[in-house]
Amino acid sequence: MSEERILLVDDEGELVFTLAERLELRGFKVDAVTSGKEAVALLETHAYDCAVFDVKMPGMGGGELLDQACRLQPDLPVIMLTGHGSPHEEEGLDRCQAAHTVLYKPVLLDTLLEAMRNAKRSPRYD
Repeated sequence: MSEERILLVDDEGELVFTLAERLELRGFKVDAVTSGKEAVALLETHAYDCAVFDVKMPGMGGGELLDQACRLQPDLPVIMLTGHGSPHEEEGLDRCQAAHTVLYKPVLLDTLLEAMRNAKRSPRYD
């Protein structure tokens, strides 16, 4: 089993909890929350191997959350999820240069797992 700790953040509760369940079946330890505020509280108290943030959320959006994650855990690989056509149309996604990659919803589990593996191998995180 992997035992890697993953932080999932998406305001769509059904999506985030289903994805968390599927990752847990693959051996990951997953913390899944539905707001940026909850995510920051976890980032302040837990170390993560990778994080997956939705771009557009009420309150603290993915861009602002990414800023907080970079401040709290500078080496954390972050993958952004968007349900919109072009990530550059999203408010705050200009900040996503700090993210490893942007994936489009609905995302296949294998695609997410591949992105997580690639993010951790990126020279930025060595």
